[in-house]
Amino acid sequence: MLSFRRLRAATALLLMTALPAWALDPQEPPYFADKVAAGELPPVAERLPETPLVVDLEAKGRVTGTPGGTLRTMVSRSKDVRQMVVYGYARLVGYDENYELQPDILLSVDNEDDRVYTLNLRPGMKWSDGHPFTSDDFAYWWNDVANNEELSPAGPPDFLRVNGKFPTVTFPDEYTVVYAWEDPNPAFLATLAMAVPPFIYRPKHYVSQFHANYVSPEDLEQVVDENRLRSWAALHNKVDNMHRFDNPELPTLQPWVNMSDGKQTRHMFQRNPYYHRIDSTGQQLPYIDDVEMTIVAGGLVAAKTNAGESDLQGRGLDFRDISILRKGEADGSNYTTYLWGNGYASQIAIYPNLNYNDPVWREVLRDVNVRRALSMAINRDAINQALYFKLAKPGSMTVLPQSPFFLQENRDAWAAHDVEAANALLDEAGLTERQGNGIRLLPDGRPMEIVIETAGERQEVENALQIIIDNWRDVGVDLIMRPLDRDILYNRVFAGTTMAAVWYGWDNGIPQAYTSPSYLCPRRQEFFAWPKWGQYYQTNGGSGEPPDMEPAIRLLELCNDWQTATTKEERTAAWTEALKIHAENLFGIGILAEAPQPIVVNNRLRNVPEQAIWAWEPGAHFGIHRPEEFFFAD
Repeated sequence: MLSFRRLRAATALLLMTALPAWALDPQEPPYFADKVAAGELPPVAERLPETPLVVDLEAKGRVTGTPGGTLRTMVSRSKDVRQMVVYGYARLVGYDENYELQPDILLSVDNEDDRVYTLNLRPGMKWSDGHPFTSDDFAYWWNDVANNEELSPAGPPDFLRVNGKFPTVTFPDEYTVVYAWEDPNPAFLATLAMAVPPFIYRPKHYVSQFHANYVSPEDLEQVVDENRLRSWAALHNKVDNMHRFDNPELPTLQPWVNMSDGKQTRHMFQRNPYYHRIDSTGQQLPYIDDVEMTIVAGGLVAAKTNAGESDLQGRGLDFRDISILRKGEADGSNYTTYLWGNGYASQIAIYPNLNYNDPVWREVLRDVNVRRALSMAINRDAINQALYFKLAKPGSMTVLPQSPFFLQENRDAWAAHDVEAANALLDEAGLTERQGNGIRLLPDGRPMEIVIETAGERQEVENALQIIIDNWRDVGVDLIMRPLDRDILYNRVFAGTTMAAVWYGWDNGIPQAYTSPSYLCPRRQEFFAWPKWGQYYQTNGGSGEPPDMEPAIRLLELCNDWQTATTKEERTAAWTEALKIHAENLFGIGILAEAPQPIVVNNRLRNVPEQAIWAWEPGAHFGIHRPEEFFFAD
């Protein structure tokens, strides 16, 4: 990421061709021509901000597109319509294909020593319903949502809290918002660029209709009753979820607008008439008019893609699907399968829950020798051969080689398949007693049966665990696999009722010095090894438990060191030590990484990169590759 002084300079370069909308002779998308002619929409020049973001496609190695068409894609759950916010990737600031931060919705950002950020909005920018997008929308979120006890009982989100203090937020004029902290918050802008951003603004003109500060109690009570909810806060939260993207009435800044309501098998998204990006020829983006997102059973995504029922598909496809996808190509399904790199730190990782409610098991899982033994008992080469034809990289969970912090010694740590050494480590942990079938006994006499819960969504996970079942029996440990619904799994982990869980490794496997190492520290309940420590941090001590293991406490210190660092060298040092702690302690037991990710692309679809990284953070899967620039050749 650029330093923030340079971020503003880079913005100036990016917008050198971003003349006022009227001077660019913007072209009306045919999709809206009838509405403009009928007076239902203003012409495109009036819909764009005064200074739209002009995309130089040629400089990006892409070609100018033609508008039109419907893009088909699939997800496996109704709630995954929210992926359109991920793929659309309209952010205040966002990453480009080189993982550099650039202003997007914002015109520019001024940064004073990572303490004071001045967000400069684009004058004349509008929500998808044509209402102006101004600092009032930021003020509403800060004053009436983030600091409203009924809507946000825990207060503003924790990424805004620095050393226990929240920023002072001011709104000098219609197009300026200032966030000011006493101490540095270097991760602020990167957080705004996440796959699921914090959305520090709301369409005030719409959501204030459901807020007690803006509506009479009588009128609000009537609307609450009509929606069969318990309170105005519940109603507000229901209509206001910017990420869930399930309320067609909620205005958006994304390139496509949701046109479907309720649980359906097919959801339609229509191009946003007020989207702020145009190409250098004056064509308003997105090029594609409509997106059709179909809900199918997870196990059918590959088969339906093979049959040519998707124009752009990555989600729901795994390495094991490549053969059936290649067959579809050969059978004339009119698509090509690209093999992208994978951005997860590990394809599969096992997370012993150090906050498990059972005190005996908690003590056992907290013994580092137990975790090391479980890791060394795994035959990663066998899993790589069986699942990935040896194309993945076996090893413990650490960052990928694309990161400057990658060290082979961290990937190799405690990852060699050595049954004798694993048995010795378990003996050293005091687990020497066994029952008749060879399974070890816990200190209280129970058999050492580790229940690993999964989301049940990836066959490769279950296949890997089947191999690990045999591996762990060789060291006297019984593995029991329990598939669950993803949401149930999350809730059980967070409550401390899950002994161990399996998931991907860290979302961001390619961190740089500018990347916050917070996901390596006990700051988030989403890291399955320490949910209650994460809750403690996220609620400022309101719930959960404070970390009580020395390596975890040290990780917190390193996160603070990174946050207060003033040089790249200091931040690199914090990252290096944090990764070493994870390599030695195996809070997450990685299996292997870097398996290719199949991406299916309709042969008529253009501007989709043939080589890229399929990453959630940073990248938002397709997001940083800007699907609004994709188009159909005909």
